[in-house]
Amino acid sequence: MKLLPLFSTLALALTLSCAPAHAATGPGVSWQAAAADADIDRYFVQAKAEKKPVLLYWGAKWCPPCNQLKATLFNRADFIEQSKAFVAVGIDGDAPGAQKLGTRFKVRGYPTLILFNPAGSEITRLPGEADAAQVMKVLQLGLSSGRPVKAVLADALNSKSTGKKLSANEWRLLGFYGWETDEQQLLPVAQRPATLSQLAKASEGADAETTTRLWLKSIGAMAEGKPADPTQLPRLRAVLADAAQSRAHMDVLTNEAPDLVKALAPQPGEARNALVAEFDAALKRLNEDATLSRADRLNALQGRIDLARLDSPKDDPNPKNIPAALLAEAREQASRANREITDGYERQAVVTEAAHLLGRAGLWKESDELLKSALARSHSPYYLMSQLGGNAKKQGRKADALRWYEEAFNKSEGPATRLQWGTTYLGALVELSPEDTPRIEKAAAQLFTEADKDPGAFYERSERSLKKVATLLGAWNQSPAQAAAVGRLKAQLDGVCGKLDAADAKARSACQGLMKPTSKA
Repeated sequence: MKLLPLFSTLALALTLSCAPAHAATGPGVSWQAAAADADIDRYFVQAKAEKKPVLLYWGAKWCPPCNQLKATLFNRADFIEQSKAFVAVGIDGDAPGAQKLGTRFKVRGYPTLILFNPAGSEITRLPGEADAAQVMKVLQLGLSSGRPVKAVLADALNSKSTGKKLSANEWRLLGFYGWETDEQQLLPVAQRPATLSQLAKASEGADAETTTRLWLKSIGAMAEGKPADPTQLPRLRAVLADAAQSRAHMDVLTNEAPDLVKALAPQPGEARNALVAEFDAALKRLNEDATLSRADRLNALQGRIDLARLDSPKDDPNPKNIPAALLAEAREQASRANREITDGYERQAVVTEAAHLLGRAGLWKESDELLKSALARSHSPYYLMSQLGGNAKKQGRKADALRWYEEAFNKSEGPATRLQWGTTYLGALVELSPEDTPRIEKAAAQLFTEADKDPGAFYERSERSLKKVATLLGAWNQSPAQAAAVGRLKAQLDGVCGKLDAADAKARSACQGLMKPTSKA
C-alpha cells in the first residue's frame, strides 16, 4: 500500500492505556493493549497456556495505512472470527513503553503485524501493503504452518544441498512475507534483491503465482531502477496483460511501477514508451476494479501519475507531461472520495493519499483545498497540517510551510509523535530560515523538554527523531550565535541525560552520544 509518501507505514486509532486493558483497534476483535515488557510477557504466558498463537499489531493513531487496515481488514467478518483463535495484542506507538517494545521486536514502520507461535517464536510478518483478502490468506497460512519463516527461508535457500522441498503453502508464506517490515530479521537489506531472485528460481514448479511475485519483488527491490535482464521483459508484459495476474500482484505493480519500468526498459525511447503504455492500461484496469478498496484503487491511479512523470526531474513540483485526461481523473476521483467517504478511518487513509497524488500531478491548489476541507473531520489533523506544510515547501512558499509545520507540531499528540513532528518542524526551520536562531533554539529546546518527560525517548522511533535533531543542529552550527545556542541546548540535554535511570544503560548511552558531533568550539 503506497499510502504514506515518506514511509510505509500503519496505525489504528488505538485506545491504549498503561494497564493491560482491551484496546479498541477493530470492531469485534478483543485486542489487548501492551505498553511494557510485563504486558507482553503476560500475553505470551496466556498464549502458551491456551495453546494459541499471538498476533502483534504495532501502529499509531495518525498513520494513514493503519487507518486503512481498520477500514478494511480489521472489520472483516472472517478476520473477526479468525481472531478468536489467537491472542491479539495491540501496541500504540505513543503508549509509555511502546518504543522500548519496538526495540524488543525490531519494528519500526507503522504498521507492522507479526504472528508468533504459542511458544513465542516469530512465525511471519504479514504484508501490510497487500489488500485485506491477501493478508487474510497469509495469516491463515501462518496459523496452519506454525513454522518460523526463518526456518522456511533456510530450507528454501538450501534445498539443493539438503534435498528438502517446500510445500506450495510454504512458498506462499515467503512470497507474501512482509519484506518491507523485515528490519533485517531474515536478511540484510543489501541481500534482499538477490535472495528474492534466488527464491523465485527455486520456487518454479511449486506455485506459479508465488514465483511471479518473488520475481517482481526482486526487481522492485533493486535500488534506483537498476537494469534487470532484458530478456525478462516479455514476462512482465504477460503479467500486465493478464487481468487475473495483475490483480493478484496489485500491490507490487502499483508500488513499484517506475522501478519495474526502469529496470526492464532503462533507456527512454520507443521500447520504454510501449512498456509504459501497457503498464498504464493495467493500472487503469486496477483503478476501475470495484473489488479493490478505494485506497488501493487510488494507489493504482498514483502509479499512473508516477509513470507519466517518469522522465521528469524527480522533485519537479510542476510536471509538464501529464496527460490532461489523467489530470481530470485525478481531480474527479479525489473529489468523489472526499464527498462519499463517511468512515473516519477510511477518510484518514484515502484523503491523505488523494492529496499526495494531486501534488504529484502538480495540482497543488486542489491538494491544498482537499486537505483543508478534511481538517475538521480528521481525528489526527496534525498529519494533514504536515502535508500542507510539505505542499507549501515544494511550491516555494516558505512562510506558509513553516506556519503549517509549527501548527502541526503544536497540535500533535503522544510522546513519540510529538518528537517526530517537532523534528520535522525543526528541520524545516533549519532549511528554510537558518538565520532565525531564537526560533530554532526554542524548537530544539522544546524537543529536549519533551524527551525529558518521556521514558521511552531514547528508543526506536523517538531515538531516531532525537538523532535527527542532533544532526540538524550540527549542520546548522556555523556562526558564533548559533554555536552559543547549541551550547545552551547541549547543557539542557546533559540535564536530561543526568536524570535517566542509571540502570538503563542503553538510554543513557544514546542520550549522552547525541550532541557530541555538534559541540563546536
